[in-house]
Amino acid sequence: MSFVEQQGFHEFMAETQPLFKFYTRNTLRSDAMKMYEAEKAMLLKLLGKNSSRIAITTDMWSSDCQNKGYMAITAHFIDDDWNLQNRLVRFAYVPAPHTTEVLSDVLVNSLYDWNIDRKLSTLTVDNCSTNDAMIHLVLDKISPSNFVKRGEFFHMRCCAHIVNLIVKDGMNAIYGSIEKIRDSVSFWVATREEKFEETCRQLNINYRRKLALDCRTRWNSTYLMLASTLPYREVFERLRHRKSLYKVVPPDDEWEMANELVDKLEVFYSVTELFFGTLYPTTNLYFSKVCEMRLNLNEWLFSPNEMIHRMATNMISKFEKYWDQINEVMAVGAILDPRYKMKLLKFFS
Repeated sequence: MSFVEQQGFHEFMAETQPLFKFYTRNTLRSDAMKMYEAEKAMLLKLLGKNSSRIAITTDMWSSDCQNKGYMAITAHFIDDDWNLQNRLVRFAYVPAPHTTEVLSDVLVNSLYDWNIDRKLSTLTVDNCSTNDAMIHLVLDKISPSNFVKRGEFFHMRCCAHIVNLIVKDGMNAIYGSIEKIRDSVSFWVATREEKFEETCRQLNINYRRKLALDCRTRWNSTYLMLASTLPYREVFERLRHRKSLYKVVPPDDEWEMANELVDKLEVFYSVTELFFGTLYPTTNLYFSKVCEMRLNLNEWLFSPNEMIHRMATNMISKFEKYWDQINEVMAVGAILDPRYKMKLLKFFS
């Protein structure tokens, strides 16, 4: 906040708006805290009078510059006008070490501060052993009578995270089969993208979707890389004869593999995007989408492509591992959806 007292900022604002009134860092800090307290009071009032239960999501985040850990806690609820509400109730610094005891203390104290410990429905976290242990400690620190079915349905595993783990396992089996496509994208997006775009114009191909290099640890970025590259297969072939330094042209079988991967992974990408939605409820969509993914994996097992078969085998193995850990209440969400009711469960059972 000391930025407002720096000479450079004063000179800049004097040129931009001579009538601008300068404040000290202490005034700025005081005003920010007043706004925070006012917003917190309004949210406390809203949470207090709201009659529905509140679902909590939480995750840890580490800052690159400070190397410190922070916990974000978000409350999700349906207000009295039947509108979906999402409110960030805490962004707290968590001192190291980040043990399950420390994490559970920060979370439980935040729930008490907001007086929502008696209105909880579920707690959604990423799927890892640390979070599993933290959930048990939270249940020990809050009276069981405050929960639905004494906490039986309290622990909710993040669906998007589980899908991510399943697909990552499958992708590990096929990364080598798209290596030259990745190298080609890397070659042209580094410093030669103008030449690539020029060749697109020569071939009357609209360079609407720019090339994007993937991050190996994020399968969805690999999917987007392949999806953005496939329309320019002819461009890469042309550049092969125009640029002597370009020697990593993907062979035909690699292009075919990329095309099949994009086709197969599209359902997983669309499901992940759906689960990440914040402006609409997602619980009712979960059961049908998980079953849809399972049916697709069953089909892939019979693929004549050995790589696709291997990928499906890896993904089904991971799918079975997490299927038994899914909260049963997710199926109830599908039943309560008037479009599905019991028909969906009967169809997939």
